[in-house]
Amino acid sequence: QVQLVESGGGLVQPGGSLRLSCTASGSVFRINDMGWYRQVPGKQRELVAAITSGGTTRDADSVRGRFTISRDNAKNTVSLQMNILKSEDTAVYYCNAVIGWRQYWGQGTQVTVSS
Repeated sequence: QVQLVESGGGLVQPGGSLRLSCTASGSVFRINDMGWYRQVPGKQRELVAAITSGGTTRDADSVRGRFTISRDNAKNTVSLQMNILKSEDTAVYYCNAVIGWRQYWGQGTQVTVSS
């Protein structure tokens, strides 16, 4: 089994920054893509940013230039640096890892951007 544990969510004012981190543990032999998704009530979960084991990244148009994803393969961690946060970034953020043909998800961490 694989477990993903997230940390770093919270309340921040518009224009502020937060950093999310996620560590994979358990039967982790080779992680392909790792990434972050987010979801608000009544909407589908959407990709925020993802990164391959080789370091290639992709991200949503809405966060480009503000969010940066990074990864430490040796530690099985993925991080998301979020800058210039906006109220529309408020959501539950989920860590995701693809191992072989399976996807794994973290429990989610709340990010609230409000004054």
